[in-house]
Amino acid sequence: MFDMMGMMGKMKEVQARLKQAQENLQHITVTAESGAGLVKATVNGQKKLLKIEIDASLLNASDQDMVNDLVVAAVNNAMLTAGERAQEEMKKQTEGLLPNIPGLDLGNFGL
Repeated sequence: MFDMMGMMGKMKEVQARLKQAQENLQHITVTAESGAGLVKATVNGQKKLLKIEIDASLLNASDQDMVNDLVVAAVNNAMLTAGERAQEEMKKQTEGLLPNIPGLDLGNFGL
């Protein structure tokens, strides 16, 4: 006999574990550079830009903080939009694979 309650319990457990794994991604940081180190960007495992550094030789020193902040804001906005589109695509790709279970959001799995 099919155990619907057991299956729902397992799905909630899987969802909770995936959510915890996603939250843990914020603790992973990677820094990449370009222009022989003149530009450095630091992101976390959740694809969130944490910091960008632009060497002063590339800018007028009085404008450097403003440019840094604008670059961070623009990159974060682009990442947010890309994440939303990825979630939409994930939902589209998984539509019909599982019954519609309230509280189960496949769009957030791994994104």
